[in-house]
Formats: sequence, structure tokens, C-alpha cells
Amino acid sequence: MAPEPLSWERQPGEPVDFDAFVHARTPSLIRAAYLLTGDQHLAEDLVQTALARTHLHWKKIEHHGGADAYARKVMYHLQVSKWRRRRVAEVMPARVPDHPVRSHDERSVARLALRQALMRLTTRQRAVLVLRYFEDMTEAETARMLEISVGTVKSQAAKALAKLRETAPELAAFTAEEATR
Repeated sequence: MAPEPLSWERQPGEPVDFDAFVHARTPSLIRAAYLLTGDQHLAEDLVQTALARTHLHWKKIEHHGGADAYARKVMYHLQVSKWRRRRVAEVMPARVPDHPVRSHDERSVARLALRQALMRLTTRQRAVLVLRYFEDMTEAETARMLEISVGTVKSQAAKALAKLRETAPELAAFTAEEATR
């Protein structure tokens, strides 16, 4: 027996409730947006804009059943456009402060280290890592989402992972799941 679809998932052609979709998918979209932007408020703004654009095309989207994919694609394209417009270089500290914050547990420290390490990557490398390893997309899906070749996805992922290993060796002890919890 097939599992019952979520309240916003329906067969193609069946009406879908946009409010139910937003309620069900917003937390997941915000988590992905946070990894792309590195800031909770920017992530919320990015998701809000992506959902507003998704709503504009809801009549077309609801009949094809790809609402989640559409919203994510809009979100990633908005962020890539923002990166392209903004040419001011972000400067991150060369290293994490020597004294750990005593009020945080090890996972909090790992999250901060991961965020700082991600912010040292190029925007394309960050997007590739988020899609490949956080969103668990294949190389081909990532290439389609970012409108780049599969070879570019592979090379950007390899360069990004090498840079993470070099700049944040302390993250090797944590799995991606532990660091993003």
C-alpha cells in the first residue's frame, strides 16, 4: 500500500493548497537558504521572496506537481543573482578565535566553524556544496539547478572540499549532519 501524500502533494491535475505547501516546506527551505546566505534574516528574506514568486505562478505549478522543486529553483536563482550583482569582497577572519565560547556545546562550535568555512568559499562552490551534500542532489541535478555543466559541478565540489579541509580541519571530526543540527 502506497503512503498517503502530504497535504500539499497531490496527483497532477488535482488542486493543491498553497498555504499548506508553505506551512509544510518553509522550515526546509529556510535551512537550505541559511546555508546559502550564512545569515538567518537573509535566509528568511530569500525564502519569502522565493515563495512570493512561486505564488505568482501557482496555477501553472500546482497542475504539474513540482511545487517544491520550483520554489527551490527560484530560491537558488535569486541567491545566485544576488551574488553576481554584489561584487564587494567579503573578508572573513583568517582563523577562529583562540578562546572557545564556554556557553556553547561542541555542536555549536562546529556549526560556527562550518559557517565560517563556507563563507570562505566562492559563491559557486558554496552553492554546489549546499545542493550536493545538504540537499542531497546528484551532480546532474545540481548542474541543472545552477545551469552549469556536470564537469563544473565536479570540479567546484572538489575544490570546495579541498579548501574546507585546508581551512577548517577541525570539522573532520564532525559529520555534516552533526554540524548542521
